[in-house]
Amino acid sequence: MDPTELRRNMNRQRRALPARVTRRAGRAVARRIWKLPPMRRARRIGMYLAVGGEVDCSTILERVVSAGREVYLPVLGGPALRFARYRPGDPLISNRYGIGEPDVAPIHMLSGRQLDVVLTPLVAFDGHGNRLGMGGGFYDRSFAFVHWRTAWQRPRLIGLAHEFQRVGNLRVEPW
Repeated sequence: MDPTELRRNMNRQRRALPARVTRRAGRAVARRIWKLPPMRRARRIGMYLAVGGEVDCSTILERVVSAGREVYLPVLGGPALRFARYRPGDPLISNRYGIGEPDVAPIHMLSGRQLDVVLTPLVAFDGHGNRLGMGGGFYDRSFAFVHWRTAWQRPRLIGLAHEFQRVGNLRVEPW
């Protein structure tokens, strides 16, 4: 299927999900994610604030904070994402897509290289680890360096999606 059409179909299905379904999915992921060695070792964890039926990260966020780890949320501001520290209750401002971002000066933001784990929302994915995002390329540009790394394994990228978002094979683009 054409990526544009697939993105449109998946986004429509995600937006139709009741909030209780996305919260339940988030709780299920939160129970499982701590079994992954990269999450057990992580000190700085990037995640997102769910919109449009994405898997809800609020339970994971609560567990990360209660475990004394640091949460970082993506911030738009150029071609690549930066990540700002976030604590529950911190003020958020809406970016151009209406997604909340920490109201933090750029000097206090980190690049993706400085995080241990990054949880990313997926529009679609396949069994080969390929993902389809929203189409803006922000995550692709922000983490393009992972294709060329050898021994260094930070950050570990973990995509979150509902099972219906799994597809047979995604067309792999050079980026």
